[in-house]
Amino acid sequence: MTFPFDLLGHRADFISLTPQEVQRYSRHLIMPEVGMEGQKRLKAASVLLIGAGGLGSPLGLYLAAAGVGRIGLVDFDAVDYSNLQRQVLHDTANVGKPKLTSALERLRAINPEIKYEGYETRLTAANAMEICRNYDLIIDGTDNFATRFSISCRMTTLVPPQLS
Repeated sequence: MTFPFDLLGHRADFISLTPQEVQRYSRHLIMPEVGMEGQKRLKAASVLLIGAGGLGSPLGLYLAAAGVGRIGLVDFDAVDYSNLQRQVLHDTANVGKPKLTSALERLRAINPEIKYEGYETRLTAANAMEICRNYDLIIDGTDNFATRFSISCRMTTLVPPQLS
């Protein structure tokens, strides 16, 4: 399969899947749109997810389940009871814990084969370049419009593509 642009091909060429990963991703592997080449590209990819709340929670779950090879997560908040009906990464046992801790525990339970990196901080203009520079894709999963606007303005200066 040829792609109109190739951000990961050079790294994907050196990726292999373990027998356990082949079993885990077997449904992807039989899809002509993904196949072995696509799964290797997912494993070669790195994604930074900003926010582990209402939007970031399902995004994180799907990134981990799909087999993205390295996931960075940025969040500074703590789990609250009011979060639980919409922030599916967290549960009652994690109330009071940092969302980052809760989210990383859950993501590792879903897919321990992935490399996870956590940043327990608010993403700001002062730290954005340092945190974001080593990721292929940045996803804004925040649910606060002021924060989203601030991130969007700052991200225009970064090389990695951003989804918001």
